[in-house]
This record gives sequence, C-alpha cells and structure tokens, in this order.
Amino acid sequence: MTDATQRSVLRWIHLVFSIPIIGYIYSPFQELPNYAPVVRYVAFPVIALAGFWMWKGHRARRPCSKEPACPDPTTKPL
Repeated sequence: MTDATQRSVLRWIHLVFSIPIIGYIYSPFQELPNYAPVVRYVAFPVIALAGFWMWKGHRARRPCSKEPACPDPTTKPL
C-alpha cells in the first residue's frame, strides 16, 4: 500500500468514526446512555489510534523497514 493510499484510508477512518462523537455531543440528554458505550469503547479509541498513526506512524514503521533512517551522504545512489 502506498503512503498516499494509507493516508487516505486513515483520514476516512478518522472522519467516519467521528460521526458517533458528533451524535453524542448534539443528542438530547436522555439519549446519552445509548451513545456512551459506542463512543467510549469504539469510536474514540479508533479515532485516537488513527490520528496517532497519521501523526507518528513514520516512526513506528522505521524499526521494521530495511532502509536506514539517515542514508549515508558519502555513498552514491544506484
């Protein structure tokens, strides 16, 4: 998966899972118990993980990659 595709997927996940939070904020007070478990245990953790991955995902992927973090400037590219 290319970086652009991954960013696009993460953005859509971030946007789609924010819909229950908007419903939670703007729903009548009597409806809050219906939204609370979904927002607390599903929507917010998914949004937090997707946002963190968009922000610092490059650092999480670095140890797994085969290429060095800083290429040696004295070597010539192929």
